[in-house]
Amino acid sequence: MAIDENRTVNVAVQVLPFVEDVFGVVDKAIEVIDRSGVKYEVGPMETVMEGRLDELLEVAKQAHLACLEAGAEQVMTIIKIGDNTCGTTIEEKVGKYRGANG
Repeated sequence: MAIDENRTVNVAVQVLPFVEDVFGVVDKAIEVIDRSGVKYEVGPMETVMEGRLDELLEVAKQAHLACLEAGAEQVMTIIKIGDNTCGTTIEEKVGKYRGANG
């Protein structure tokens, strides 16, 4: 089975900086994701990105490092990968639920 190297995947990244001002540091990580130009959605517990796997993993790494650069002495980053041999999108996964709660 051939896997399309250019397929669209989802990578969820959750940065957990060990600092007093958690949201300020998390904002720095989200700024990195935003500047990367990849499609993304911020959720209450993680940010989900959409694109090519190698690019998204690099963006996740840069978001992790941004937490350290923002003053966190320690940060734990959790990464989840949603993949399919033909590709997958955020919309395919959650589109039917958008607006479901009013």
